[in-house]
Amino acid sequence: MTNDALPLDLDAYLNRIGYTGDRKPTLDVLNALHLAHATHIPFENLDILLGRPIRLDLASLQAKLVAGHRGGYCFEHNLLVRAVLESLGYVVKPLAARVRLGEPRLRARTHMLLMVTVENTPMIADVGFGGGGLLHPIPLAEALPVRHYAWEYRLIREGSAWVLQSLTEAQWMDLYTFTLDRQYRIDYEVANYYVSTHPNAQFTQGLFVQQATP
Repeated sequence: MTNDALPLDLDAYLNRIGYTGDRKPTLDVLNALHLAHATHIPFENLDILLGRPIRLDLASLQAKLVAGHRGGYCFEHNLLVRAVLESLGYVVKPLAARVRLGEPRLRARTHMLLMVTVENTPMIADVGFGGGGLLHPIPLAEALPVRHYAWEYRLIREGSAWVLQSLTEAQWMDLYTFTLDRQYRIDYEVANYYVSTHPNAQFTQGLFVQQATP
């Protein structure tokens, strides 16, 4: 039985990611929290390969990623960050994406990301994409290149959708495409069940353990 009634232990989370700064809902704080999380909590799928269920309630997320000093994948990372940001006063809208990683074929919406509105600016935040993912949030603005240390990103429009791209070998590669339609817990539960149990899903077929650094 899941338990989202368990209070968020904000102090434990901030200690886990090594963050000791301000807690006001500003853009600077959002940037700092995003970088701290991305560089302290790894992306990994160990439990899937060990046959353990991936639970998305707050109690399980805190037990695994914070108290257990483990990592996880997009749903675990971004659901935890959503709870943290909302507790600090940020306005957060949960979204879903279709992963491309340079391939044009249509895939299901199996990736979670967040839109955080701060200082009247919508930002895309995503600490759960693994290697090559964002280290800082980026503004929801078209064709505005943003550099994060050794990586460069931009968002482009594709009809009613947005596409996150990274610059790879002097060419822009699609990472994923998403819309601004709000997603709900049941949407993530269904996608999580598929990617963690389906025999053809990427995470049931191989080991992923990644840790981002600047």
